Amino acid sequence: MDFAELESIEGLRWSWNTWPSSMADLVVPLAVIFTPLAPLPDVPLLPYAPLRCSSCRAIINPYARVDYRSKLWICPLCHGGNTFPLSYAGVGEHSLPAELFPTHSTVEYNISSGLSFSPMSSPAFVFVVDACSPAEEMAAIKAQILRALAQLPDSCFVGLVSFDSMVAVHDLSFSHCSRLVLLSGDRDIPSDKIKRLLGVSSPYLRRISDAEFSITTAVEEMCCSSSVGVVGRRPARATGTAIAVAVALLEACSTVHGGRVMVFVSGPATIGPGKVAEPEFECPIRTHRDLVSGEAPLFAGARRFYATAAARLAAKSAALDLFACSLDQVGAAEMAPAVDASGGFMVLAESFSSEQFRSSSRRIFLRREDEDDCQQLCMDATLDVAASEEIKVSSVLGPCGSSGASWKLSSLGERTSVAFFFQVVGGGGGNCPVFFLQFRTRYTRLLGGVRLRVTTVARRWAPPDSGEVAAGFDQEAAAAVVARLAARRAEEARPGDVARWLDELLVRFTAQFGDFIPEDPDSFRLKPGFSLFPQFMFHLRRSPLLEVFNSSPDETAFFRVMLNRERVVEALVMVQPTLVQYSMDGPPIPVLLDVGSVATDVVLLLDSFFFVVVHRGAEVARHGPLAAVAEADAVALAAERVPAPRLVVCDQYSSQARFLLARLNPSATYKSAPGDGSGSVLLTDDISLQVFLEHLQELAVRS
Repeated sequence: MDFAELESIEGLRWSWNTWPSSMADLVVPLAVIFTPLAPLPDVPLLPYAPLRCSSCRAIINPYARVDYRSKLWICPLCHGGNTFPLSYAGVGEHSLPAELFPTHSTVEYNISSGLSFSPMSSPAFVFVVDACSPAEEMAAIKAQILRALAQLPDSCFVGLVSFDSMVAVHDLSFSHCSRLVLLSGDRDIPSDKIKRLLGVSSPYLRRISDAEFSITTAVEEMCCSSSVGVVGRRPARATGTAIAVAVALLEACSTVHGGRVMVFVSGPATIGPGKVAEPEFECPIRTHRDLVSGEAPLFAGARRFYATAAARLAAKSAALDLFACSLDQVGAAEMAPAVDASGGFMVLAESFSSEQFRSSSRRIFLRREDEDDCQQLCMDATLDVAASEEIKVSSVLGPCGSSGASWKLSSLGERTSVAFFFQVVGGGGGNCPVFFLQFRTRYTRLLGGVRLRVTTVARRWAPPDSGEVAAGFDQEAAAAVVARLAARRAEEARPGDVARWLDELLVRFTAQFGDFIPEDPDSFRLKPGFSLFPQFMFHLRRSPLLEVFNSSPDETAFFRVMLNRERVVEALVMVQPTLVQYSMDGPPIPVLLDVGSVATDVVLLLDSFFFVVVHRGAEVARHGPLAAVAEADAVALAAERVPAPRLVVCDQYSSQARFLLARLNPSATYKSAPGDGSGSVLLTDDISLQVFLEHLQELAVRS
């Protein structure tokens, strides 16, 4: 069964594509990773409201049974009968509406009253700029904001906030000169007080069509703070207060619903709420060791502050975007819950002038050739699931928040994915050998218009001891699901506890689905459909998603935020990177993610999602054809992602070769002589994949 081909049709990946009809210990949970706005082929756009079941409120779909003579249809989820309304009077065996076509498992309904935003529902974009940034960094920030303004619809509202030790709110309705309202950045100002100070009929959020000149002038006239450059001290940054003020701007304007708070920072917050570092350089910013040992006194308070901001953003259907460009940490670990829950973007780079930042910000506002809308900036989405009566949703992991019986996504794009976990209540397959799931996503497009996308799918029940359940196991989807669960556990538990949980899960899995003679490790075998899963778990344990060594808390938070929203293919690349070899002997070929693949006469291209590494062997000419082809492929690979990965081009034995070596299987280390005599060894005490699998087999046959 080609699970990737099914995903291209349905936008879904299932950990188990056939579910057991009775209680069974599958170890890996019943989960579905759903991409609500996946670019599926031939999705019809219907200009009318959907027809719903009168009993369960499910929407009519190709699996409904239709009695054309009586004008009745039977809901496949609850088996309730429904009559067609008069608008469906012409329905017949040879005149089916689009939603009943067998090939249309996904349809979209245009449920908006018009093609543009009404005055009561325009989105807003509030740009929050760190005035402590150096002059060249400030120039790059202003250039990006101006490019973003050129891409936004004229009906959007725009606000501008800059900050150092004070928070400056720019008055965009006054065109004669720059006029600002200054607020103290060292105190936690209540939202109501901010609204009273700024006024309800706020001149600080203006439509682009009404004040384009004033907005552009305000951006161009932003300048750097005079407090930058004090020896021995970090600049005074009131990042938390600035974000709170930006959220208050959205809350105070009744004509705004949906939008984004886009924050550009060059360093950590050192004063006010959300403070993550002391002003003195002699007090280093927190590390992973500090977090584990409880020696990060500012961390918990900053987390609580941003959790409150996340709730306020959700109430306004707004997202928090963080663009952090600095050689130091900026507090992304503290902001991560607000960014993740709101579905915002997070970009970590070294400089606002870097190609990594420019590419990321450019792709956020990119519009597809066949559409005039920006597919990365859909907003105000509500997602709910209808299922057969034996199935219940137990939990959800993704960039969303619970809202009663549905889930709210303040922002979503084409690749935003949500993992749903299900449980079977009682026995399945009693009356019907098939069960159904229906995913309904209501969202607002940037250029206007509300749409409802409906995806209805069917899968089979099977006895738990039959081969059908095992044949439906998707190893890649299961690895992505377990990775999300492990990353969530890592936020609340010690790294060692997460590794033990993962090991216990893997031992139970291999004991459950392996064929072996008890107490005989040499007899252990895994079926082909399960054989790659232990390998994925080996690389997951060593990945920066769980292994925090050599990563800062900001970087770890960034990795986990991206894992929590990406599709299966991207998540699998994070877990187990791909490695391609370029040589003079033939075309590029995939090779094992192993230190044995390193050679002096080849170029290796590693894709770990966050980094794309071009590794040139010692005998490969730096500017030769092999290196040029690999670098061109690396650039093409990076061009598909938001945010853009960091591109690393390095030579064998150079310091930056560590980006490649850290992800390779250490089959040859300084403790073992390399088999080929080439000297390709890793200076590590980590065990190899082969040793890991041998120990796993021993534990499985004993259990």
